[in-house]
Amino acid sequence: MQFLKNLAHLLTAILACFYYRFPGRSLTVVGITGTDGKTTTSSLVYHILASAGLPVALVTTVGANIGNKFYDTGFHVTTPSPFSLQRLMRRAVKSGSRYLVLEVTSHALDQFRTLGTPINIALITNISHEHLDYHRTFNSYKNAKAKILRGGGLAVLNRDDKNYDYLRKRTKRKIISFSLKDKADYTYKDFPFRSLLFGNFNKYNILAAFAVSDLLGVEEKTIYGAIAGFEGVPGRLENIKNKRRINIFIDFAHKPNALKEVILAVRTKTEGKTIVVFGCAGLRDRLKRPIMGEIAATHADYTVITAEDPRTEDVRVIINQIAEGCLRKNVKEMKKIQYGRKNRPEGKIHFKIPDRQEAINFAIRDLAKPGDTVIVAGKGHEKSMCYGKIEYPWDEKKAILKALYGPVKNSQKNTLG
Repeated sequence: MQFLKNLAHLLTAILACFYYRFPGRSLTVVGITGTDGKTTTSSLVYHILASAGLPVALVTTVGANIGNKFYDTGFHVTTPSPFSLQRLMRRAVKSGSRYLVLEVTSHALDQFRTLGTPINIALITNISHEHLDYHRTFNSYKNAKAKILRGGGLAVLNRDDKNYDYLRKRTKRKIISFSLKDKADYTYKDFPFRSLLFGNFNKYNILAAFAVSDLLGVEEKTIYGAIAGFEGVPGRLENIKNKRRINIFIDFAHKPNALKEVILAVRTKTEGKTIVVFGCAGLRDRLKRPIMGEIAATHADYTVITAEDPRTEDVRVIINQIAEGCLRKNVKEMKKIQYGRKNRPEGKIHFKIPDRQEAINFAIRDLAKPGDTVIVAGKGHEKSMCYGKIEYPWDEKKAILKALYGPVKNSQKNTLG
């Protein structure tokens, strides 16, 4: 069945290429894939090239920047459909762009969405557990990611990633490596930089963007300046400033490794407790649910498990599957009604609150004290949440501001319908 679906995807991609007359052939394309860091790295490469005065366009999870216009790419998508992508590239060519930075997902690679678009520089940030609901096995997922390395050009690979040797053997491209520790073409020791971004994972993102920009001929002075001025991407470790002296971050982390890296990053800036609010999407990779529970239980002090696009699944079932991971780490559940703000427990605790707004309210109003950090993970920049088969408006930042400054009005979808 999947073979027939992919055949249909192939035919659609071919039609799209001919209809829009292969616009990718008129662009120098940087294709960026990986489990984590795609959007930040893509956005930083775009920022550096634009800072250098190069005519560049960008297509990522968050949207597309072409000329002086921003285009929304839709709900819960990354790489657009073949017709949408070819249309965006044709607009880029018409606007005078000569470079395109393109975020590419494993789904897009498997479904031929980038067919007919020569990728001059292919960058893979890293590969870890994700999308096994679609790819079924990790090997199948790796194979899909490796498809970006087909054809000629340059391959920029993370030498510290455990799949480096696998990827290196899968391409005939010239390999350019980057690393924070081992000998590589680009290392943090050789190219130290100042950045507003923090966390070890962002060092990889920045170093990868540095490598790509240097390969495209941007002067090092310009690269360093652009990195120092880059403020990040909406929904990626986005800091919500407030007067309560609580560190609050929105992050799109919805995968095990991403959640771990985000928690570890904010702990370095936290005087008090670390609180994480997250869930797992319905009708998606079920295997990662207890894994993410284990990660939260291991690295955070308080875990609040809630809804995140449950779709047609029972949100309580999803939450219980995540909570299994907390219990494996001997992090017990406490009912919200049992919690006393003045005498909060010293040990690690997890809470189960199905309504996402209520969960955010509880984490910020009741759990957090000055010096603590609250991470609200999983939704990031997205502007909707799916219940059943309907997309309801949702804005993570607005939800946090309501929790901070209330009173909360029922303007966003209640999890329990």
